[in-house]
Amino acid sequence: MESYVKTDAKGRKKVFNVCDEPCAIEKGMRLIGGKWKGSIIYHLKDEPVRFNDLVRMLGGATKKMVDQRLKELEQEGLVLRKVINERPVAVTYELTEFGRSALGILESLRVWSESNDIELNK
Repeated sequence: MESYVKTDAKGRKKVFNVCDEPCAIEKGMRLIGGKWKGSIIYHLKDEPVRFNDLVRMLGGATKKMVDQRLKELEQEGLVLRKVINERPVAVTYELTEFGRSALGILESLRVWSESNDIELNK
């Protein structure tokens, strides 16, 4: 049910059907909208990627930041971490089926951003 605002006879506004918990859009944004999360998911779309290669692909994210975001995405069930070599330790990351389900959203966002020449203020 959607929220709406009504104004009474005295000009006071009241909101009806207030959302007491995060709405569906907010829930989705919390999963894929954090800094670097969408980019990480997008870079994992084709194949498993090793950690250092992923850091290079992101260009601008620190190793610590990428590590934190990967842990969050893994906890949320979007990314799978695989140890491929014990010595030296080598790890790859790949999308789960749940993670793949976000690719359509991210692709639409990429197209929208490119077609509108989105510029970020620094």
